[in-house]
Amino acid sequence: MIKEVIFDIDSTLYDYDPGHASGLKRMGEYVEKEFGIAPGEFEKAYQRMNRETAERLGRDNAAIHSRSIRIQNLLEQWGQPLFPHLKRLYHLYWDTLLEVSRPEPGSLEAVRQLADMGLSIGIGTDMTTRMQYEKLEYFGFAPYVRHIVTSQEAGVEKPHPEFMALCIRKAGCAPEECVFVGDTFKKDVIGAMNAGMHAVWYNAKERALPEDADLAGRSYQEIRHFDELVPYIKSLA
Repeated sequence: MIKEVIFDIDSTLYDYDPGHASGLKRMGEYVEKEFGIAPGEFEKAYQRMNRETAERLGRDNAAIHSRSIRIQNLLEQWGQPLFPHLKRLYHLYWDTLLEVSRPEPGSLEAVRQLADMGLSIGIGTDMTTRMQYEKLEYFGFAPYVRHIVTSQEAGVEKPHPEFMALCIRKAGCAPEECVFVGDTFKKDVIGAMNAGMHAVWYNAKERALPEDADLAGRSYQEIRHFDELVPYIKSLA
């Protein structure tokens, strides 16, 4: 019997890519206007800073997702004042992402239906915590969420066993009574299966299965649309 359904957020409950691209574009326009740095050069510098931050902090660290840390370090490298530009760029990125992004088709309806069925709704997401709260509220998922696990709280990123164990502990039920839904095969599907949960791969963009995916005789459910989720979970009963 299924008691809990745990969702990833980015590129699962909403499409991250369009909002991210628009947020970077707006930041590039700001940097060009204020500092005379061409948008193309800004994007190269931003991606370089992503890599440098991850190398310095380690990949199993939620801080690698922090836009404020990336922006701060870029401004320092450019010899530009941190204030007021750091906060302006930070809010420009996230405000644009929220304005442009929309919930994935059928996602809000599926979450609402699962909650109406008496199932508990959880969140299991990499990322710093505050912006994930903002997304859940902005897109309308917040009223249905009973608990949240972020990599900032867990201290490790998916698919680390400690992250998944914290999800299960907060769910308050056995692993086999949990379903984990996410778009990233290695992080969400493999991580969930390793923890003993039912795994659902939300693959709306029809990505190929990773060549090195180690299923070890285990099975998962692939869906291309959220209309498929509720019938699958009902079938587990």
